[in-house]
Amino acid sequence: MIEFSHKPVMPEECMQGLALRDGGVYFDGTVGGGGHSYEILKRTAPGGRLIATDLDDCAIAAAEKRLAEFAGRFRIYKSNYKNFAEVLAEDGTDKLDGVLLDFGVSSFQLDETSRGFTYMHDAPLDMRMDSSAPLTAEDVVNGYSQERLAKIIGEYGEERFAKKIAANIVKARASERITRTGQLKKLIEESIPAKFRHNGPCERKAFQAIRIEVNDELGGLEEAVRGLCRRLKKGGRICILTFHSLEDRIVKNVFRDLATDCICDKSLPVCVCGKKKELEIITKKPLTATEKELSENSRSKCAKLRIAERV
Repeated sequence: MIEFSHKPVMPEECMQGLALRDGGVYFDGTVGGGGHSYEILKRTAPGGRLIATDLDDCAIAAAEKRLAEFAGRFRIYKSNYKNFAEVLAEDGTDKLDGVLLDFGVSSFQLDETSRGFTYMHDAPLDMRMDSSAPLTAEDVVNGYSQERLAKIIGEYGEERFAKKIAANIVKARASERITRTGQLKKLIEESIPAKFRHNGPCERKAFQAIRIEVNDELGGLEEAVRGLCRRLKKGGRICILTFHSLEDRIVKNVFRDLATDCICDKSLPVCVCGKKKELEIITKKPLTATEKELSENSRSKCAKLRIAERV
């Protein structure tokens, strides 16, 4: 087992976005190695408090160690951030001063070969963020129908050759179960015409799509973002880092809806819809990593940060 290592993306932008203050209560829904959480606790000393969640046992252990100097001011729950209502209830917390969600896969998860997240090394087809979860990438690749595989790879991976990849997977698994990332990588490469293989690693989109399916990363995302926004105190901030266009679109649409006041027909003399503005969008366009950060942390390349404030 390699040491858990994960460099947080856009840490300064996130901290500024949260408008941190001493005595505030903050929720980090994807604690990872504790990089963002450390900064939250450091900058809200001595009275700030943190509630965090993660599904990865290794991440939780690393974060507990990283945050040890702030003992008594934080608590990490092994749970999905989408279960925030249950977590906050268990913690005895109702309203929050700030929420941070970072949807990126950690460096550790990508670099730990046995987790099977990456196409860079041959490994078991796993891709589970929660190693105790029942569904693995091997189950998806060998058990899903051709139509369902094509839909997942096409929608979640935005892969133009999804149908060909799915067809080749089904053909190959008829004679031999696909159990390794190396097998899947080879099938994907063979499914993409040579002239399109130079636009970055051609396996990336399909691997990403299968990972999203295994971990149900988009399921319940809209409801969770909406619910967490409504748990903010007046003036509280929510910062969300996305690394995929589908995630970003969901976040953008939720923010836009909650930032919209009355939606009645303008011809009506008075409002009858009752809709009230709940958020002020701080970032009209998402923030992206600086050139300096891009040169130091390649995994910040696709990151988009959106920030909103409760009104």
